[in-house]
Amino acid sequence: MMDENRREQLNRIMLLYEKDMLKVCFVYLRDLSLAQDALQESFLKAYRCFDSYRGEAAEKTWLTSIVINTCRDFCRSAWFRHRKKEISPDSLPISVSPPDEAHMDLMAAIMELPVKNREVILLKYQQGLNSREIAQLLHLSPMAVSKRLRQAYGQLKLSLEGEDAHEE
Repeated sequence: MMDENRREQLNRIMLLYEKDMLKVCFVYLRDLSLAQDALQESFLKAYRCFDSYRGEAAEKTWLTSIVINTCRDFCRSAWFRHRKKEISPDSLPISVSPPDEAHMDLMAAIMELPVKNREVILLKYQQGLNSREIAQLLHLSPMAVSKRLRQAYGQLKLSLEGEDAHEE
C-alpha cells in the first residue's frame, strides 16, 4: 500500500514539474543528456524521501532543492570538471514555440554566468521564487540572494550591451 502511494506521488510530481525541473538541470549542467540523467536521479531521490517530506516548504521548492543538490553533485564529479563545457543556442532544449533572437542571446548570456549567479536568476525568473524562498532553498541570507541578483544583472547587462556594441 505504501509503495503504491509513493508511486502515485512520484507520477503526480513528474507530470507537474518535469519540464520546469529539466530546465533547472539544463541551465545548471549545460548539457541536455546530463540534465535528463540528473532529473531522473532527482526523481528517484524524491521517491525515496517522500516519507521525510514534512511540508514545511512548497512541494515545488522541496523538489527544486533536490534537483539543485543533484546537479551540484554532478558538477563536483571529476568526470564533469574535465568535460568540455561549450554551450551554443542550438543545444538548448526545444520549446513549443521557437524563441526569438533576443531570447536566445539572453539565454546564452545566462548560461555563461558563474553558477552562483546563474542559479539565483534561474530560481527567480524561471521557477518564479521570491528572494526569501531562494534564500531558504540555497541556505543563504536574503541579503546574499539580493547581492547575487545584482551581480548577475550587472554581468548580463555587460554581456548583452557588449554584443550590441559589436553589432554597430
